[in-house]
Amino acid sequence: MIFSPLARAITLATAGSIFMAAPSLATADFINDSTASLGFRNLYMNQDTRSGLSNDTNKTKEEWSQAIILDYQSGFTEGTIGFGVDVYAATGIKLDSGPNRSPDSFPQRSNGKSVDNFGKLGGTAKAKLSETVLQVGTLMPRLPTVQANLEGRLLPQMFTGGLLTSNEIDGLTARLGHIDRVNYRNSTDRERMSMNVAGKKGIEFKAGADETSNSFDLASLDYKWNDSLTTGYNFGRLENLYKQHILTAVHLLPLGDQRSLKTDLRVSRSTDDGKTNVDNKAFSGMMTYSFGFNKLGLGYQKMTGDTGYAYMQGTDPFLVNFIANREFGAKDEKSWQVRHDYNFAGLGIPGLTMFNRYVKGTGADLGGGKEGREWERDFDISYAFQTGALKNFNVRWRNSTVRSNITKDLDDNRLILAYTLPLL
Repeated sequence: MIFSPLARAITLATAGSIFMAAPSLATADFINDSTASLGFRNLYMNQDTRSGLSNDTNKTKEEWSQAIILDYQSGFTEGTIGFGVDVYAATGIKLDSGPNRSPDSFPQRSNGKSVDNFGKLGGTAKAKLSETVLQVGTLMPRLPTVQANLEGRLLPQMFTGGLLTSNEIDGLTARLGHIDRVNYRNSTDRERMSMNVAGKKGIEFKAGADETSNSFDLASLDYKWNDSLTTGYNFGRLENLYKQHILTAVHLLPLGDQRSLKTDLRVSRSTDDGKTNVDNKAFSGMMTYSFGFNKLGLGYQKMTGDTGYAYMQGTDPFLVNFIANREFGAKDEKSWQVRHDYNFAGLGIPGLTMFNRYVKGTGADLGGGKEGREWERDFDISYAFQTGALKNFNVRWRNSTVRSNITKDLDDNRLILAYTLPLL
């Protein structure tokens, strides 16, 4: 259903103000620990698939759009068990686009045109006992087994479910979660979940199997051994489709004189859960050397097994070589990455940052003895105003080039103007 999102967001903001003022609920902690902001995100996006075919209606996708986002997060009421609520309301407004050239930021009509505006509305009830928090309702998790896509388009991907997070033991973070619906970044509906099978992963469904699921369960344990080392175990299961185990380790080695070496290792095992042929082992690792205002990173990633990497449709896969457009997770694919970051505060321009990265993948199994090869180069530069009337205003340009025989070639440019107005 396409609704009037701006009117609903304004109504919600007004209702939230009234709710916070109600003396029966608004205790000091509930109010004083609350945060609220109004965000404005302007996105211009141009994607050229460089197909070279005059009859390819999807050759160039181009869109200019504006988002208005209200994000409210309450504190907790006083007492043994504290209660709170979070509210997310957003509207997306199309400023310019055309038939068959929208890059999947807006819901599509049957005639190929995207709607002129759409909205998202989510609420999360939460309760806190000691150092354990339960959230029920709208979730946007960023966990190894499920990473909601938050910035790929105009508005984020959201889920419906429950998440329990416990920090009762010093250094240990434990999570249990259940998700039953997904709201994709270009949709107003809450739908059953599916699996990403694009990109020559070789994933197939058994005859007659339902390719969607209404149940995703997760569990994770992360332990911070000291200031230098954190390790983790994660489990995820998309019912009937796949289950996945992920081990992580992040180590930071200080080298003195503004220098350090960070190591990020990720190992996963994915198998079918009854109705697919998922069978994948993935290793990915990244080492980043920081010196002064520079960072230099080198990464390596390898897929083995009968299929490529399994992850939920629309989410970001937990791979070090997942970058702006490609995840380099095809069957048997091996890839390496080189990346350089620079903070221009070193030249007296605080707030200006830039990075370049290049990833090359080889050895993907395309069937028939054919090898899949691809590369992607990304350039990203952003400036965040530090003081004055434009403080909290950010300008960002993202440029990507993809050349591949696994998927389409692509030239991608995105210009993002973002401003956050704190309300509380």
